[in-house]
Amino acid sequence: MSTDFGFACEKRPAIGTRGMVVTNHPLASAAGAEMLAAGGNAIDAAVAALFTLSVVEPMMVGIFGGGIAHLRLADGRHRIIDGLSCAPGAARADSYRPVSDRMPDYMETEDRENAVGAKSVAVPGNLLGWCEAARRHGSLPLADLLEPAIRHARRGFRITGYLSGCIAECAADLAADAEIARHFLPGGKPLAAGDRLVSAAYADTLATIARQGPAALHGGDLGRHAAEALARRGGLLALDDLEGYSLVDREPVRGSYRGLEVIGPPPPSAGGVHVLQMLNILEAFDLRGMGFGSPQAMHLLAEALKIAFADRAAATADPAFVDVPVARLVSKDYAAERRALLDRARARDWQAGVAAPAGSGPLPRESANTTHVSVADRDGNIVSSTQTINSLFGARIMIPGTGIIPNNYMYLFDPHPGKALSIAPGKRVTTSTAPTIVLRDGHPRYVLGLPGGLRIFGSVMQALVNLIDHGMTMQQAVEAPRLWTQGQELEAEEGLPKAGREALRAMGHPLMVVPHVAGGMNGIEFGEDGSMTGAACWRADGTAIGLGGGTARPDTRFWPEAPRKP
Repeated sequence: MSTDFGFACEKRPAIGTRGMVVTNHPLASAAGAEMLAAGGNAIDAAVAALFTLSVVEPMMVGIFGGGIAHLRLADGRHRIIDGLSCAPGAARADSYRPVSDRMPDYMETEDRENAVGAKSVAVPGNLLGWCEAARRHGSLPLADLLEPAIRHARRGFRITGYLSGCIAECAADLAADAEIARHFLPGGKPLAAGDRLVSAAYADTLATIARQGPAALHGGDLGRHAAEALARRGGLLALDDLEGYSLVDREPVRGSYRGLEVIGPPPPSAGGVHVLQMLNILEAFDLRGMGFGSPQAMHLLAEALKIAFADRAAATADPAFVDVPVARLVSKDYAAERRALLDRARARDWQAGVAAPAGSGPLPRESANTTHVSVADRDGNIVSSTQTINSLFGARIMIPGTGIIPNNYMYLFDPHPGKALSIAPGKRVTTSTAPTIVLRDGHPRYVLGLPGGLRIFGSVMQALVNLIDHGMTMQQAVEAPRLWTQGQELEAEEGLPKAGREALRAMGHPLMVVPHVAGGMNGIEFGEDGSMTGAACWRADGTAIGLGGGTARPDTRFWPEAPRKP
């Protein structure tokens, strides 16, 4: 099999035998590795990394956000911890005034109330999800897991060009809130790469959580202060919402691809369902023989993506409110029905093949600004977790005196009443996250995930095709050029072969060449010898850190001292 795929990797993998941590910032990966070195497990490492990411990647993730964690425990059990945000009790279907009933402004509202500011904030689940994962399955005290994050917040860290660019991009909105502006726009100018960012107030907030646990926010003084601060600015969130928030334990969705078992999150995530659906469609084709980046292979990937998005209206909802036909969507028989309609030589339009729920509207406009961690330990515990505050810097405000940047998850609900995704108290947001774990003969083979909004699950599918069909290494798979479409333009990364891109145009695909599709994927590949190879891609500040070595051979000393007489 050829190993020349037409692109060069920009980063290098890490190899370990005692554990692996891959996140989208080196300090977060180091925090996770520190927990493994201290005797903690993968759950401890993942939680420590996420708390640290809330300091060093504050535009992407925080304790006032939401997300999904996919855990595989050492005994082989898989657990999905749904910490997605939900609509506050005061939220109503007509809480916002839409500016249009048609795309592209269908999801927009007057004064951007669902996107920026206090009224855009939904009930957060991240803090409770992280702490509960550590309580149930971790082995170290919560205070230990928070210590690296507190350290970096209090003494500061040098920001990367990636964070600096995000600040500059959002500067106009950040400047409208005095608290967040003082933090990221000192003197009215965005922090530059290399500047030191100190978050003393957030360090104090994290220290309070280390002492009091998640109750500090979900019912305690910290939560009361946050709810009152948001209410003063017209927010919908109340202390009762924080007190009443509940995590949901869900069973993952499972399927197979070329003899490997693929496991991912169920609705309200569309990720697991549609990764499996697309793989089922592609399984009948010889993608390996076609070759990576060939016109034939890229055409099939694009058509599979279009089929998935045509069907996604039936799986884009909170299953507590909408009946989602998961079994049909992930079945091999249904994939065969859809595959039979596929034209191998021409692009075509696709309609949903399953009944959409009443009132279905356009797909939600998910933010691409998220983060992901992939972690494994030597005992067989694995974490694949995707977490966010939704848009860059969430609601683009900061709760005074706390350093907390709240989410703007209300932006994911349909602001029009009477729709499947309309706002209802307690309804969970939908998501495309796809924290995925793949097994071979019951043993872990791959774990991966990434940020990127609607482009997440299509990117996971392509990475799995790269690994399984094309025989790429994990480093190659996460960095490989991607494509994406939901039925309109076909986005193709610049790194895909030019001749192949022109062939796609000739097949009828309205091609748009873009610098990147989705965000920084990271993953781990497990070797038969017990080794772990971690990889992160060029689309973020991703870093893999592996642990090797170990303790000394029993009874080993440098030179044993001679016995001394008492």
